[in-house]
Amino acid sequence: MNEKLLTLSDWKGAYENLNANPTDLIQELHASIDKSDPAWISLCSDDFLNVQLKKLESLDRLKCPLYGVPFAIKDNIDALGFNTTAACPKFSFAPEQNATLVTRLQKAGAILIGKTNLDQFATGLVGVRSPYGHVPNTFNEAYISGGSSSGSASVVARGLVPFAIGTDTAGSGRIPAGFNNIVGLKPTPGSVPMKGVLPACKTIDVFSIFALTVADASTVLSLLQGTDDEPVFNCFQYMQAWFGDGQRKLKVGIPKNSHCDERVGYQTSFDQSIEKLNALNFDVVEIEMGTLNEVAKLLYEGPWVSERYSVIQGLLSSHPHHIDPTVKKVIEKANDFDSKDTFNAMYRLAELKVLANAIWINVDVLMVPTAPTLPTLSEVALEPIKKNSELGEFTNFVNLLGWCAISVPAALTSMGLPFGVTFIAPGGFEHALISLGHDWQAHCELPLGANLEDYSQQDRNLSSMPLKADDIQIAVVGAHLKGFPLHWQLQQRHCKFVTVTKTSNAYQLVALDASVPPKPGLLRVNEGGSSIEVELYRMPSSEVGSFLGLIQHPLGLGSIELENGEWVKGFVCEAAGIDRSKDISHFGGWRKYTASIS
Repeated sequence: MNEKLLTLSDWKGAYENLNANPTDLIQELHASIDKSDPAWISLCSDDFLNVQLKKLESLDRLKCPLYGVPFAIKDNIDALGFNTTAACPKFSFAPEQNATLVTRLQKAGAILIGKTNLDQFATGLVGVRSPYGHVPNTFNEAYISGGSSSGSASVVARGLVPFAIGTDTAGSGRIPAGFNNIVGLKPTPGSVPMKGVLPACKTIDVFSIFALTVADASTVLSLLQGTDDEPVFNCFQYMQAWFGDGQRKLKVGIPKNSHCDERVGYQTSFDQSIEKLNALNFDVVEIEMGTLNEVAKLLYEGPWVSERYSVIQGLLSSHPHHIDPTVKKVIEKANDFDSKDTFNAMYRLAELKVLANAIWINVDVLMVPTAPTLPTLSEVALEPIKKNSELGEFTNFVNLLGWCAISVPAALTSMGLPFGVTFIAPGGFEHALISLGHDWQAHCELPLGANLEDYSQQDRNLSSMPLKADDIQIAVVGAHLKGFPLHWQLQQRHCKFVTVTKTSNAYQLVALDASVPPKPGLLRVNEGGSSIEVELYRMPSSEVGSFLGLIQHPLGLGSIELENGEWVKGFVCEAAGIDRSKDISHFGGWRKYTASIS
């Protein structure tokens, strides 16, 4: 194809409107990638690419929101067919299974193209601490790309893939976004699956999503929310969105002193961003940053660095010369702390959390510079640790506090360099941040990525949104499916279709005897179960009561386990009500069963 495919809507349009073939498009893209590009650590082999494309043929395009869409992942995330290096060849290993997030994306139809470069062991915000090379800024190669998710940001900013996955502990999913004029969405710790992601600080890590538009980042997050069968270190709950309720002005907190670097035009750009808040009719409230700054210092000047040490302790002992000198120096600070220091730091963080959360009494959301400055490669080379630490001023505190954030493009400075702002909210407010970030991006109307194209009307469609507190995911299995007699009950309650998926293989499906209209019953069994196809919908919680009133015995709403391990509400059946019912589990779903008898 001659036309450049940049966003999810571009790829969807190519398949739906131009009848493009995924094999042709993906193989053309794969062949066009420069294998010496430092943004990549490894590219998909031809054989493994063909395996993915073959699997894609068995998927229903209409049921796969990312059908035939290429993506990349940071090379501290496990994927079958690739080694995981964490930018350290001596550490490299072949994983036995995909990270949960990779599995979910592939089930949605996405095609993994390659794994991207990073600051070694995800330790750094600069993007230069890698034996695989420095990843340059996509606007000016004299400047850094930002890290540690340097490669993931670079390949999105240049339009090589429409989205990529990074990780974020101290800002690694936001700093590179701000430095390359793209979106960096960092979910709340504990809200997304981290199984198969090499830890940096296991208790606060999250993966991050890089995209050209907020709408695309939102679509990807909506497919990845919900943890797997893994240890979860942070309590999480979805919150009710505050944005767009129409009842009052949004109160946006900004740093009382942002002291951004005017040499690169960042202070002027942040001042202009504050003017944009006023233009959007928000209330702007100045806040003191002292408490947040103290939290930020704990991340690298406190015992949390010991979490990084625990990951590579063996390598440090046996082959220390294989570790980047600056990374080694940072991580070896763990030796300065003992158990007493650790508990004292935990106590202090608990105290600071109380003070920090008091911020939300006066404001709904924070807007900060994604980074206060953008250094050159040569400046970082002269002062690698100092320059790196300067970048984390507005990012380091967010995960320690359990908050969520989204970095969005805000301006191109007089020097032609990207400047981004980050909106920060308490944990569980991803839905609200996405709504705010989407409106912000539309208001700014900057070009996408590294001046790829204008921000178009089709990129403004927020087709998929992450969950919020007043949404309940409900799985339907029979007469409420799309096109069946009771589907109107979902439509009447303003339910939004999410996806077609399957239960775990622990269920039996029966055709209920004498049910009008015909309906199945779904039962969980101890052995000999099957995986049954269901449709997922999001129902406003205010509508659940009236919906329950329509459900007749032996059916009811209960909890259903999906094939990805997530539990949702859905239709279940009492065993006492199926005496004369026919077992139809082998059909794999109500839709296939009814097709067989029509």
